[in-house]
Amino acid sequence: MKPIHFIVGTMLGSSEYIADHLATLIPDDREINQHLAPDLNDFDLTIPQTWILCTSTHGAGDFPDNILNFIDQLAIQTNLKHVDYAVCALGDTNYDTFCQAGKTVDKMLKDRGAKKITNSLNIDVSTGEIPEDHAQNWFEQWKDKLSS
Repeated sequence: MKPIHFIVGTMLGSSEYIADHLATLIPDDREINQHLAPDLNDFDLTIPQTWILCTSTHGAGDFPDNILNFIDQLAIQTNLKHVDYAVCALGDTNYDTFCQAGKTVDKMLKDRGAKKITNSLNIDVSTGEIPEDHAQNWFEQWKDKLSS
């Protein structure tokens, strides 16, 4: 079975909470890794794997500090053909850069040959609702695709 990697971009912890929660919804027999300071060198890109990216947007559409190195590494990577992925993005609809980090990483992955499993989830944190609930509803709709 493909390993599942949760790649987290967070400033205040909300994306990490989502990744933690989603990981509890995956059967115990699966290899699950969480990356809070992701480094592309830690991934064997020659084997099939699944990435679930959970990231907030910081500042004017920027990535959180803890994921910047990973994004810089992705920018020069040319082959992610063995990667399946999904993106859960957090943002605030009061800003015109709502979930921009998630949209940017989605495009980067697609442009490098990664295969998108499902539509991205863009969570508006300004509603006061619990982001983990939205993420769980989204995940439940496509988690069966993780079986391969």
